[in-house]
Amino acid sequence: MNSSNVGAVVTMSVLLTAGSILGLLMWPRTALVFPLISFGVNSAAEGSDAVNELAAAIEKLRPLHKKLGRPQPGDWLAVHREPGQTFREYLRSRPVTPRGKRRVIYVQPLGEFTKAQHKIVTLTAEFMRCYFNLPVEIKEALPLSIIPERARRVHPSWGDKQILTSYVLDKVLRPRLPADAAVYLALTTSDLWPGKGWNFVFGEASLRERVGVWSIYRNGDPARSDKSFRLCLLRTMKTATHEIGHMFSMMHCIEYACCMCGSNSRQESDRRPVALCPECMAKVCWATGADPVERYRRLAAFCKRQGLVAEEEFYAKSLKALAAANPASLPSG
Repeated sequence: MNSSNVGAVVTMSVLLTAGSILGLLMWPRTALVFPLISFGVNSAAEGSDAVNELAAAIEKLRPLHKKLGRPQPGDWLAVHREPGQTFREYLRSRPVTPRGKRRVIYVQPLGEFTKAQHKIVTLTAEFMRCYFNLPVEIKEALPLSIIPERARRVHPSWGDKQILTSYVLDKVLRPRLPADAAVYLALTTSDLWPGKGWNFVFGEASLRERVGVWSIYRNGDPARSDKSFRLCLLRTMKTATHEIGHMFSMMHCIEYACCMCGSNSRQESDRRPVALCPECMAKVCWATGADPVERYRRLAAFCKRQGLVAEEEFYAKSLKALAAANPASLPSG
């Protein structure tokens, strides 16, 4: 099966290769296999008060979430067999978490950005603060001229100018990795490709090295209209949060319509929400120490400010479901 009859995969896939774990957003040349990575059981964590509270939150939120059901022809789960991952299974995997001194998410702009694209970067960083309950800092932009000719190409069929992801990860990001970085992600307006045999990727990340790169090249023109801006913002937020979720050891979700679902096309990705399912929400809250009620409150407020009506309504319903037993925690006004 070659890339001419395979849809663009707009999600990070987890691969174990040469001793490192790589996450890719790609247009594949061939199908891939995704192993479940486990490092043992953390029984103490499973019995903690925090885990029990998150387990209770999961049950309160389940009625709000839609099960995936049978995949459509060409969908991710119609092509790839994956085991999924519950909250309890996540705990047993001894996940990589942003604890200790490494708690900052750094966004590294790479190349030139228009005014509208720069706003997308700024708002995506703000959204990630709400989503992960972690500080997010935007670094000073690096020029695309730091990418040498040997790490560039023009796509042979489409004519798109592209840069090599491995060069960005190994030569641009790793030498500049801040000591307190949980994640160091480059965001570029350039198209990306990961090497021979590939058409393009939306992004790629090394989970072990805490570095990644993703592109807004294929997310639409945010300057065309208000609607186009919101669509580009939503797509960028989905990719960023999905990718960081994988860097915190979260596997693809196979039970619910969820931001952590795999996608085999742009159309399938657009059908998936930016919100996490109850199981994946609990993973993020456990990993980052976020309070679910406060998290939903911040996310609802962000979406309201940006005119993301459906997303705001969903987060507000989630907040109400969690706060039902404690009316004092509901927002006023």
